[in-house]
Amino acid sequence: MPPHGSSRSSASHGHSFLPAAGVDWLLPLYDPLNRLLGTHRYRERLLDAAALRPGDRVLDLGCGTGALSLQARAREPRAEVTGLDPDPKALARARAKAARAGAEITWQQGFGDALPFEDARFDRVISSLVFHHLTHEVRRATLAEIARVLAPGGTVHVLDFGPPSGALDRLLLSLFHRDDRLEDNLAGRIPALMTEAGLADAAEAARMRSPFGALSIWRARR
Repeated sequence: MPPHGSSRSSASHGHSFLPAAGVDWLLPLYDPLNRLLGTHRYRERLLDAAALRPGDRVLDLGCGTGALSLQARAREPRAEVTGLDPDPKALARARAKAARAGAEITWQQGFGDALPFEDARFDRVISSLVFHHLTHEVRRATLAEIARVLAPGGTVHVLDFGPPSGALDRLLLSLFHRDDRLEDNLAGRIPALMTEAGLADAAEAARMRSPFGALSIWRARR
């Protein structure tokens, strides 16, 4: 499987999680491998869709080692960016990277289905390659939490694996992804789950091809 976009919560009770690189000992290779695969390009497309504005309060859900948070801060230096992840080792790397870059980002340990923030805290929630690691129930709970912490008019933008659009996409998915947690993604059910969580105007905003399968960007509004 390709490297994950960020660390994951995988259970509502007990809160286990998958480390950013799959296993802890691979964590030093996580950022170099992502650079090799060019995942920054897909994150840039996600930030294009999110259209961050000065003063926006932004949550990067499942931030892992902080790549998307740092790209968001560079894209809009006047935004307030918070990166959340359950993995303390990934967060330690994120803090070090932000310090080297001189980027002011708040790092918070926590899980998507139990966000440690007050209601209406954020104007934007962004997430990259996290949702396909969540079970159906945790995904539903996470979307409900996103709806809770979004301010009225705020938006969520999710980059993750999407419905295959041809034989090549189906082949790549069969090679790299054999987990039933992908069913909602591949069936195109993410917008319906967003609507169920109380979000409005849920839709697929973009679709891309990657070396490890079809990717979609889904958006919705509070």
